Amino acid sequence: MSTQQFDEMFDFVAVGSGGGSMCAALVLRKLGKSVLILEKTGLVGGTTARSGGVMWVPNNRFMEADGIEDSYEKAAQYLDATSGQPDDAPAASPERRAAYLQQSPKMVDFLVEQGIRLRRIPYYPDYYDHLPGGSVPGRTVTAELFNVKELPAEWQAKLRPSAIPFPAHLDELYWLPTLTRSMKGKLNLAKIMLRGLAAKLTGKELAPAGRALQGRMLQAVLKAGADIRVNAGVSALIMEDGAVKGVVTTKDGAPWRVGARLGVLINAGGFAQNQAMRAKFMPETSSEWTGVIEGDTGEMLQEMMNQGAAVAQMDETIGCQMALPPGRENKSGNGVTFGAFAGQMDIAKPHGIIVDQTGVRYMSEGSSYSEFCMTMRKRHKTVPAIPSYWIMDDQYMKTYMFCGTMPGKAKPQAWYESGWLTKADTLEELAGKTGINPATLKATVERFNEDARAGHDTQFGRGERAFDKWLGDAVAKGNPSLGAIEKGPFYAAKVVPGDVSTFGGVMTDVNARVLREDGSPIPGLYATGTSAASVFGRCAVGAGASIGPAFTWGYVAAQHAANAGNLAV
Repeated sequence: MSTQQFDEMFDFVAVGSGGGSMCAALVLRKLGKSVLILEKTGLVGGTTARSGGVMWVPNNRFMEADGIEDSYEKAAQYLDATSGQPDDAPAASPERRAAYLQQSPKMVDFLVEQGIRLRRIPYYPDYYDHLPGGSVPGRTVTAELFNVKELPAEWQAKLRPSAIPFPAHLDELYWLPTLTRSMKGKLNLAKIMLRGLAAKLTGKELAPAGRALQGRMLQAVLKAGADIRVNAGVSALIMEDGAVKGVVTTKDGAPWRVGARLGVLINAGGFAQNQAMRAKFMPETSSEWTGVIEGDTGEMLQEMMNQGAAVAQMDETIGCQMALPPGRENKSGNGVTFGAFAGQMDIAKPHGIIVDQTGVRYMSEGSSYSEFCMTMRKRHKTVPAIPSYWIMDDQYMKTYMFCGTMPGKAKPQAWYESGWLTKADTLEELAGKTGINPATLKATVERFNEDARAGHDTQFGRGERAFDKWLGDAVAKGNPSLGAIEKGPFYAAKVVPGDVSTFGGVMTDVNARVLREDGSPIPGLYATGTSAASVFGRCAVGAGASIGPAFTWGYVAAQHAANAGNLAV
């Protein structure tokens, strides 16, 4: 029995209001146990609410319903070929990967049973679909659009806003860039506009993507009777005889000690907004390049480390290539706006390549966001590559969206004046303006153009995978990922290795318990989300490689805590 004095007692306390906390709360509330979720910001939902809101869950019920072939064995083969490869990613142990494959489909089933309306995206290939066990249709699960007005009035404004301004599914948004060139683009735009109009006329506020997912979770958790508090940061874990017994939060401006009979779950994000921690673990990156929310500052990671927790993969991010025009950097701490940067779908379009500062192409532009940034950071260790240059021609600018601007539209003069975007009539002139060796750039482009015309990238295989093709031009003829860079004027934009979170954190076991350096668990302490080192190691295996585990390990933690308290799950 604890000898600690508490101001308040709950069975379970979750720090952070991300999906893992919500999922854990639903498990324990179903068992009649009291749950408190503490959110340090004024808004609920975490970075997940701002994101695309997809979960990577193999062998899920929606794949089976749609006749998409998958199995535990196939998914295990895929993880062996991807996240199982690095020898410096201990969080991706075979045991943890197996536990994820077993538990994540059960987590989805549990959420559906609680009334959470989910669906699969019809086509979203795994990032390495060409490797053994890869799925071309994809394994992503997301939420149906959610009417925020269904929440209690006092909670509607507390649900964190989405970075996506339209009431649209991601598979509908995929076609919008083609609206001037395809009927499917026009039809999807019409569908979204009519849906938005109908919502307005009927008094609905339809949330898409991550906001829909977290809105549905919030609704379910509130109905289940969990206690959620905003502006309630945690300053310390309460320890007794090496075990976690509760947390110190604030109430009415004063410290408030909350006990947790069954355990504490840390789901407070990583350290993407903490430049001092970045300087220690990944000095070539910047908090001005991150898309995470303002609360992702790492203090709970530091507190767990202070209590003896082991960490792993702290030098890794969930990378996201970013082309940030002047004024779009994340200097406010609120995260860059997703529509304000050119991410993987823009850079992977035809008539463009990425080169380092010497003018050499060094990767496939069709890589996943995580692989893209990992390659850029690795390149920078030997050749200046941060920032790299995105080289495009007039065909690109007239055909595709660029950093939130429509095809063919003039780009802001401030972009040119700042030196972030450069324009020239010839490649040689472009090289001179950017400091690239003209001969090197010209040779690089000529080699790429030969491959583009032949429809095969002999250097890096861009366009060979289903994922590459999906990222490319949905209505292009031939290889949708390749197009020659040959019609002036030519352009160069600076690209940096941004992120949508850090990928390292505390080590946890198959029960989501936080581990010490010697491998023993810290009793009463669990972690999920980007507070924990990723089960996928250094590899984002598919869309939802952080949200899927966040939900799953929250689900697992709650079951373990319940069993430790001799409860039937």
